[in-house]
Amino acid sequence: MEIDGIISAIVIGIVIGVLGRLVVPGRQRIGILWTIAVGIVAALIGSAIAGAFDVADTKGIDWAEWLIQIGLAALGVAALDRSKARR
Repeated sequence: MEIDGIISAIVIGIVIGVLGRLVVPGRQRIGILWTIAVGIVAALIGSAIAGAFDVADTKGIDWAEWLIQIGLAALGVAALDRSKARR
């Protein structure tokens, strides 16, 4: 992965993290940096999953890849929020 790929993964991860946080209902007790970190991880894992299912590179907007990434980010935000609530 080149530097422009890393930078785009970070930017997309920020967007994915915020969208994932919006999907989870209620108030989350995690900070914005954790949201961004979850979004970056979800974007990278979601791209790998979309590539495995051959829906990563389509003509136009890759809606399936975005949905996978946002779903993973929502799961990550919810899981991290639940782990913070137990403390």
